[in-house]
Amino acid sequence: MALLEIKNLGISFGGLRAVDDFSITIKKGQLYGLIGPNGAGKTTIFNLLTGVYKPNAGTILLDGVTITGKKTVEINNAGIARTFQNIRLFKELTVLDNVKTGLHNRYSYGTISGILRLPKFFEVEKQMDEKAEELLRVFDLESEKNTLAANLPYGKQRKLEIARALATGPKLLLLDEPAAGMNPNETTELMDTIRFVRDTFDMTILLIEHDMKLVSGICERLTVLNFGQVLAQGETADVLNDPEVIKAYLGE
Repeated sequence: MALLEIKNLGISFGGLRAVDDFSITIKKGQLYGLIGPNGAGKTTIFNLLTGVYKPNAGTILLDGVTITGKKTVEINNAGIARTFQNIRLFKELTVLDNVKTGLHNRYSYGTISGILRLPKFFEVEKQMDEKAEELLRVFDLESEKNTLAANLPYGKQRKLEIARALATGPKLLLLDEPAAGMNPNETTELMDTIRFVRDTFDMTILLIEHDMKLVSGICERLTVLNFGQVLAQGETADVLNDPEVIKAYLGE
């Protein structure tokens, strides 16, 4: 069953057609890759999926419900979370508090309870601490829960960003170049982490990536973008061996 269906999606900026007639279907539990040269429109598609941009054409269905043109908060509440190519953590907050920021769409207390520190405040904060620590254990970060996010090594910062995204309770996780800036050992560990997230959380994952080792190692299907249009789509091995893909993207 499809979790995400995008049909004939398009957006223009002035006279530039950044994404044109883009369609994709991603099944529940699938690990799907979106690749293409720089400037092909990949991040624009992520921005359309998360409500940063509103499309000029097309529809986006999440679990059969349209989210086309909705606000970012509404889309997150519907079940889409993302990470970014350049890690966007709250660097001066602790590891624990970074994860807790992702929980605020699922746990709440009134303004008065927060200001006056009423019992409801402490009850909800305790629940959030427990849930955040549970996620940190999954990513082997619990021992660093009181460490400032800025003081984590790069690979662990990436794990923390994924943990914070998962704290929002998504159905679909969007990873924007998760291997950017990583050395080969960190990339291999990241591949294991992504597989682990998919299997442990029964998660559907769509990722943008330039590292072909990662793409070929974990993605079940691929879509290749070129100049805002779909160049190829299908099983990973077939797509990576497509002569047009090799010519336009892999440079061989």
